[in-house]
Amino acid sequence: MKRFLETSVIALASVFVALLAGEALVRALYKERTVMYPRYHTDYRYGDYTLRGIRPHAEFWHTSVDGSWEFVTNGKGLRDKREFPYAKPAGTLRVLSLGDSHTQGYEVRQDATFSAVLERYLRHHGVRAEVLNAGVSGFSNAEELAYLENEGYKYHPDVVVLGFYANDFEDNLKAGLFALEDGKLVARKKSHIPGVAIQNVIYALPGVGWLSENSYAYSLLFNGVWAYYKEALRVRATSAPADAPEFEYAVPTKSAYSPYEVALAAALIERIAQFCAAHGMRFILVDIPRPNDPYQLIQSIPAGMVKNVETVSSRELLGEFDGVAEMHVPHGHRHISELTHTMIGVELGQRILKK
Repeated sequence: MKRFLETSVIALASVFVALLAGEALVRALYKERTVMYPRYHTDYRYGDYTLRGIRPHAEFWHTSVDGSWEFVTNGKGLRDKREFPYAKPAGTLRVLSLGDSHTQGYEVRQDATFSAVLERYLRHHGVRAEVLNAGVSGFSNAEELAYLENEGYKYHPDVVVLGFYANDFEDNLKAGLFALEDGKLVARKKSHIPGVAIQNVIYALPGVGWLSENSYAYSLLFNGVWAYYKEALRVRATSAPADAPEFEYAVPTKSAYSPYEVALAAALIERIAQFCAAHGMRFILVDIPRPNDPYQLIQSIPAGMVKNVETVSSRELLGEFDGVAEMHVPHGHRHISELTHTMIGVELGQRILKK
């Protein structure tokens, strides 16, 4: 028995040393190219829809060569330490921000998202304001519409802001929640929770959450497997129905989009705008710029795609900084930088104050 215990201890120690050596090797060779961006998604039920969202009461970190960023969510999975009742406090201006990882605030501090900047700006100018950041990494306009109509409206927002990014064109197809039939927007299915089943399992295992935030070796392996999975799905998607693939990219995978993709995105935004108008909510669409070289940007929304919708143009807002400032984080997944978040938040605040 004593010999067995000694052998077991030696074996475990050898495995531990090997893992440490592997971690050290990965840090030495791949640290600058490896991101530790766990999503911590789970499933939420909103009316008839089952959608993904950030886990409630979560506290976690993202890390890359560009820095480390803390995420804290409330009981509804919003990136905020505060809880927001559905009933809006008297005398309060409430804003609801919808969008994907750019709106959620990947690669920026919790208090540096455009939602946080907007709230500070309004309060600084004497407005009692609450800005709810409902951004979810990977969200499409289809999911944003379903969330707004079944959950977001319950907060009685005075203003709804939607951050539109170029990968929304593809993600709307992949979500498969809505489609165009004879030019009309129709519901196709009621559930879209890519990767959630796997996350619900792995994050229930002791130590996996810690590894996802601290181990470069684990993250390199996980990112590699996920990249292979996404590429396999991308190949399948070329001939699959619109509602078949369930994946998305942090950056757009192409620069030109089909007329159908553009028409679908336009129809989804139009319905969001109509829903807001019917419920007395002001709707503002924000064009989240794409990166083009280290200091350049490209608009995400094609000219003429949306009509009669109040829009913050990234070209008009950030054009004077084009070629000069870091409007996107230089490495990692290249989300918009804190500078861009600040510019968007202030612009939104100025627009809201004017009316």
